[in-house]
Amino acid sequence: MTDKELLLKAIEARAFAYAPYSNHKVGAALVGKSGKIYTGCNVENAAYTPTNCAERTAIFKAVSKGEREFTAIAIVGGLGDNLSELCAPCGVCRQVLSEFCDGDLRIILGTPEKITVTTLSNILPYSFGKSDLAK
Repeated sequence: MTDKELLLKAIEARAFAYAPYSNHKVGAALVGKSGKIYTGCNVENAAYTPTNCAERTAIFKAVSKGEREFTAIAIVGGLGDNLSELCAPCGVCRQVLSEFCDGDLRIILGTPEKITVTTLSNILPYSFGKSDLAK
């Protein structure tokens, strides 16, 4: 699957976003090592902290299906119908991605007109993970 095709899957997932408070709708499409694609959208809550981001929705969906390793994630987002700006994962999503992904995870940020590719280690340097915990 090309980066553009994966980005289109994220755009499709974004259509299901529940964002009545911020109107910031996000979609994500995550590729497992198996080749399966798991999509997610953000789901807001009036109490704010129970809100779940699109990236974590996709990861939790994949993990609940038994997938534990991933190769790429595409993310799109913006206010209302606007998809003109890149939308990077929040800090919490970066930390959750680091639980299941190596630093070379491909992160595809895009709009219908523009695609930028980076890696997890680039957007989360000096990450805290399993190896930092005492055994």
